[in-house]
Amino acid sequence: MRLRHIKGCEDFITDAKECIREDEAIALKGKIQDIFDIRRPLQIEIGMGKGQFIRNMALKNPGINFIGIERYESVLMKAIQRKRNLESEKAIDNLRFLCADARKLTDIFETGEVDKIFLNFSDPWPKDRHANRRLTSPDFLQVYDRILKPEGVIEFKTDNVGLFEYSLEVVKESKWKLDFCSFDFHSEKESEGNIMTEYEEKFSGQGNKICKMIISR
Repeated sequence: MRLRHIKGCEDFITDAKECIREDEAIALKGKIQDIFDIRRPLQIEIGMGKGQFIRNMALKNPGINFIGIERYESVLMKAIQRKRNLESEKAIDNLRFLCADARKLTDIFETGEVDKIFLNFSDPWPKDRHANRRLTSPDFLQVYDRILKPEGVIEFKTDNVGLFEYSLEVVKESKWKLDFCSFDFHSEKESEGNIMTEYEEKFSGQGNKICKMIISR
């Protein structure tokens, strides 16, 4: 789906104190937590969309720093605006945003710098020739292997069964360990306290089952 460009979003992102761009983040490699007031365990969401999930994660977990990563400026602009609207009631000082391509993660994060990675409703890239663009492809798993702590984990949710089955096969053929897997996550006891994304609310409201896996090394 083609995203609608919002006039002025580039300047908005550049001026936003809550956000840094890819080149700035690369310059901060090994010191990315300097963008926060306090250093804490670090969790990231790759492809956060409008940011509902990571905002609520930050509110629920004040002892953790969160970075929401999104490469589309128009979408990122909305995420920042919604954070600011919430801050009229409660400051969210443990959430920052990064405008960057996920393929640059090893240029931005130091080895073992990230505690957890969230992949929520990622673009399925359904054509075979685009398989390496999927955020659960072998290439991306190698990226996550470098930036995650040894005990770090990845949590992946999607409503796309084809993408989920592909991801299971990738994990099966890798050194990663499948800690949790469900083709109907909302029916599991593990879904208690689940924080939903905008897409998750929409798709589950339409009767679609949500798939989830958790993997580690």
